[in-house]
Amino acid sequence: MTDTMGVDVSQDWATACVVQQRFMDHAAPVVDGVSYSARCRQLRALGGDCYDFSPLPGGQFALAIGDASGKSLPAALMIANVQSSLRTAAFFAGDDPATVIGAVNRQLAAASPSECFATLFYGVFDPATRTLRYSNAGHNPPLVIRRDGSVVWLDTTGLPVGLFADSTYDESTFRLQPGDTVVAYTDGVIEAVSPSGEEWGVQGIRKAAVERNAGDAEGLVDAIFASLDEFSQGRLVDDATVAVLLAH
Repeated sequence: MTDTMGVDVSQDWATACVVQQRFMDHAAPVVDGVSYSARCRQLRALGGDCYDFSPLPGGQFALAIGDASGKSLPAALMIANVQSSLRTAAFFAGDDPATVIGAVNRQLAAASPSECFATLFYGVFDPATRTLRYSNAGHNPPLVIRRDGSVVWLDTTGLPVGLFADSTYDESTFRLQPGDTVVAYTDGVIEAVSPSGEEWGVQGIRKAAVERNAGDAEGLVDAIFASLDEFSQGRLVDDATVAVLLAH
């Protein structure tokens, strides 16, 4: 496939797909006090979801997950902006969730069309105190599976990033116990539908996460997607991403 100037657009598209995948396939270092895993299953070759794990100074550890509005190339461009802005902000203020989210929001609001936005969750876990400090910009609230099997939801605290440059974001704190598991996800997970048209919903991921949690981050990601596939028979309606952080 070529454009009007004779350029091989298919090659450009393939390169864009590789670049996007490498954003999320960087090395995953071992971090004391925590284990983690994630998977992004895209509806099309280019997607609008992202996740990131980053070691921070002082032994802290950051988890991010985002979901851009729209699909395919526009969503991929938007989420690439989110990822680059997020990493820049985290370099300077990685241990301050509200500051990071605010910086990403201002960058996107200045550089993106008014109809484009993204939801974004950014949390910082400190293994020394087992505290998770987080800001949530309109993203689906992650769930925390406690050691006793109970579930706590980490609520939304602000507007999606990219809508208004002057949006402000709060920080919340949650204390994890050894064995507690944080499960973050995007719309495509809970909006999956069965052949009969039933939506999996938040109760679907809650049930799968609680029943299949065996204290292993990678195993839990695999189990959630297996449960999702059993329900939907492998059909996606949107990009689907799950990120898991397990406190030791």
